Amino acid sequence: MTMTVRYPRPLRPGDRIGVTSPSSGVPEELRGRLDVAVRDLEALGYEVVVGRCMDGSTHISAPAAERAAELTEMLTDPAIRAVIPPWGGETAIDLMPLLDFEEIGRAEPTWLAGWSDISVLTTPLTLLTGVATVHGNNLMDTPYRTPEGLTSWLDIVTAAQGEPFRQTPPGRHRSGGWDDWAAHPGIRDLTLDAEGTWTRLDGTGDVDAEGRLIGGCIEILANLTGTPYLDTSRFAGSEPLLVYVEACEDNAFEICRNLHGMRLAGFFDRAAAVLVGRTHAPDSRTLTQHEAVLDALGPLGVPVIADVECGHVPPYLPLVNGARGRVVHTAARSEIVQTLD
Repeated sequence: MTMTVRYPRPLRPGDRIGVTSPSSGVPEELRGRLDVAVRDLEALGYEVVVGRCMDGSTHISAPAAERAAELTEMLTDPAIRAVIPPWGGETAIDLMPLLDFEEIGRAEPTWLAGWSDISVLTTPLTLLTGVATVHGNNLMDTPYRTPEGLTSWLDIVTAAQGEPFRQTPPGRHRSGGWDDWAAHPGIRDLTLDAEGTWTRLDGTGDVDAEGRLIGGCIEILANLTGTPYLDTSRFAGSEPLLVYVEACEDNAFEICRNLHGMRLAGFFDRAAAVLVGRTHAPDSRTLTQHEAVLDALGPLGVPVIADVECGHVPPYLPLVNGARGRVVHTAARSEIVQTLD
């Protein structure tokens, strides 16, 4: 049975947004940043409901059963129109056997946004239920001003269905490090102190490819390889896919192995092109991150474009799992257009 894509209705002022931590919670010293992000949403006219699973004293916000229950409650509550975590974490994979995706799929679609460890939830949710999800901008990132050419998760979840939106690389990114939210909880300007744009890895020439978007963080999704949670065979009928992947911190050897495994399991079988996020993950002694990607994905025979702003290096180019996408990369321009249809 083919899995068709369904979109939650656009958010409107007065709608309720749920905040929960399916992975890591927020330590006390960073609660100031959380408060800033919540106030920003409230200033836009939304009602924000912060859940019980927010403890940041360890790597998980609560026991797995409690995190799964709260996430399910929010995704199936018709009064909550979007769910956003404060950030990612490490072990949200422990929720997989505890989530009833059939129950969630029967509910009216609700936007779920997030990235990093949250890929273990957003990507399977789209593949198993057909409900579109957003990869990009966790709640703690939301106060940052969006660079010219890009958009934010809030712009996406408030957009009218069927209207395309275009994103282009700003040509600048962060060279390393992270902002100190404990000392500066209200910081709004991203540090973009390095230059760089997209890079075609598989060859030269122009790229113009279309397909349904699907993907996420390599270190997270690789652990779902061979399971129903990462099965793209029924997704969006026989349409081609635009697959995006990004590395957080693993070295090039590990990324190479993970991508080989995902390819052998069929995750890239319908790829019309692959987008690869810019990364600060380390090279290995005889293999760079770019070489690792090409070693694993070169046999696909499709365009592979790296250094896209869809990973752990600011700024953030949100992608919608399930959206119809078109990517163009030439000497004169680089862009991705997404349409929620």
